[in-house]
Amino acid sequence: VQLQASGGGLAQAGGSLRLSCAASRRTLISNNGMGWFRQAPGMEREIVAAINWRGDDTTYTDSVKGRFTISRDRSKNTVYLQMDSLKPEDTAVYYCAAARGSSTSTRSASYNYWGQGTQVTVSS
Repeated sequence: VQLQASGGGLAQAGGSLRLSCAASRRTLISNNGMGWFRQAPGMEREIVAAINWRGDDTTYTDSVKGRFTISRDRSKNTVYLQMDSLKPEDTAVYYCAAARGSSTSTRSASYNYWGQGTQVTVSS
């Protein structure tokens, strides 16, 4: 059982990146809530966005509202994080995670499967 995050890289402030999180086993995330977290150097891991199993309920941390969009394609067993209007403070390692339940959750304790992380660096 694995979650593979990809799409990170270097972007300029104001630019965009799209992260993807693919699951290795179909049954893993098709009925699970999913989340994107991030951790900057010296900082605690924080929730960025979360989505329920159907994809019709989402939540975002205040600092990314209006700039980031979480979505999922259940047929592809993949969750996405579209990041627009990037800021240098968005620089972090981004992790995707699968929740135990089907609803959205902002609590890291709700998640029991984690991807390996993908680095996002935003230059000013």
